[in-house]
Amino acid sequence: MTQGNGIGETRDGCLHSQASRDLEQSNGIEKFQEVNECESEEGGQGGGSGGSVAVPGTVTAPDGGWGWVVLAATIVVLALTLAFPSCVGIFYTDLQNEFHASNSETSWVPSIMTSVLHAGGPFCSVLVERLGCRATVMLGGVLSGLGMAASSFTQSIEQLYVTAGVITGLGFCFSFQPAVTILGHYFVRRRAFANAMSSTGTALGLCTLPFLGNYLHTELGWRGSFLVLGAVLLNCCVCGALMRPLQPPKHRGQPLMNHGPPPPEEEKVTKEKGWMRRIWNYFVTALRKHMAFDQLCHNSRYCVYAIGITWMMLGFVVPLIYLVPYATANDMEQGRAALLISIMGMVNIVVRPPFGIVFSMPWFKGRHIYVFASALLVNGLSNTICCIGPSFPVLLVYVVFYGLSMSVVGSLMFTVLMEIVEMKRFPSALGLLAVMESITLLIGPPLAGVLIDSTGEYYHVFFACSAVVTSSGVFLIVAFSWLDKRDRKLSKQGPPSPLPEAARPAVDLAPDCQYRSVPTEGDKDKALCEGDTSSV
Repeated sequence: MTQGNGIGETRDGCLHSQASRDLEQSNGIEKFQEVNECESEEGGQGGGSGGSVAVPGTVTAPDGGWGWVVLAATIVVLALTLAFPSCVGIFYTDLQNEFHASNSETSWVPSIMTSVLHAGGPFCSVLVERLGCRATVMLGGVLSGLGMAASSFTQSIEQLYVTAGVITGLGFCFSFQPAVTILGHYFVRRRAFANAMSSTGTALGLCTLPFLGNYLHTELGWRGSFLVLGAVLLNCCVCGALMRPLQPPKHRGQPLMNHGPPPPEEEKVTKEKGWMRRIWNYFVTALRKHMAFDQLCHNSRYCVYAIGITWMMLGFVVPLIYLVPYATANDMEQGRAALLISIMGMVNIVVRPPFGIVFSMPWFKGRHIYVFASALLVNGLSNTICCIGPSFPVLLVYVVFYGLSMSVVGSLMFTVLMEIVEMKRFPSALGLLAVMESITLLIGPPLAGVLIDSTGEYYHVFFACSAVVTSSGVFLIVAFSWLDKRDRKLSKQGPPSPLPEAARPAVDLAPDCQYRSVPTEGDKDKALCEGDTSSV
């Protein structure tokens, strides 16, 4: 680690290195090489070249070098994936008229797209393990491009569910999650800043895609627009090519050992088991590995965070989908309605970089969750502004407040998760969280569509979203305050017993060890004592 870092940053770097060494010792050289496709190599110091300096037995995050190129590629990937479903509202009316569909039926298109984007996390984890982050991102770019191109030839709303919803959404998932994962391995000391900067990709997409979509809609119609947008999404392949895999030092001779025969005991077990049992064991092992159920059951902070985020997603993205239809239904021009989404994106672009710098300050260590939850409160309450009236000035104030709070939420969402679980478990924790989110993301827009069809008014949707998002923010604040109070009470009962200290080197990093409610050594030792040892 770079000299001059605080105690917390130095400890995180040591834990990351220790995790890689433990992984090599426990799973063998072959497994170590596979995991480090997305992890560990010294990628240059500061603004230097991408050359690596291999340290035997040690893996260190570059925190610079080629990591800045990976950061730029991640920004573009997030612009093309996370922001895309929100821009489908530009074509909302055309899809309704083309297929004679109701609001509820049409809303399934962005709903399925967003849901599959998150639900494909476990499949994405398997691909990352087999192919690496670079190839998985490129595969996602191909899938999303083909899905949108095929959508331009659909003849029914059900076909659009498959092409634009499932295929494109799965492509978004394969591009988005590996990009976020590899970025977390490239940056440790500057992780909060890197995550905040990468989240500007969503803002960049919200700023540019509405303009592009509105222009294409005017010139080519919705079918031609989908075809061109499919070609634009192929740029994810270019971004994936820039995400150079991180590999362990070559002098260890892993390639020779990778092709060696399996251990005799493993051969014996494999021959004794039937093929059905082998398939079942492989399925169970893959499920445990790529879905962090152990974290959900034993890591109380991850459990609380997952519940709060899942509930939040029921109403967080719905306003983005219905803002343009709400404006156009009240006689606003299509271009001005699309401009509202672009203004929201501009606010995010301007605000997120300074927020990233501020949130990287030492004072915010362990307090990111409270800033995140407070932003959810503001975001939820801002939806009530939209209910005042459908005029452009009112909606302009709404998108500014929504954009400000959204920028904080986007900047800290992955940072909080990386503090709650160790980086070794981050892909599986993100995969399980994404699956949980996908359920509410799937049902949120259609439920809003049913509400609009039954009442005939759009503003009821914004009231409902305000209640959902605000309640999730309150839940996170209360729950984490109680957890921190409990931890402080336990830490005051006395120093930790010597047994956990002695056992610490053999433990595979307790999931809570990287979260610090108060950034002191006592809390770190306490977190190790509390036991999320299911990852051992």
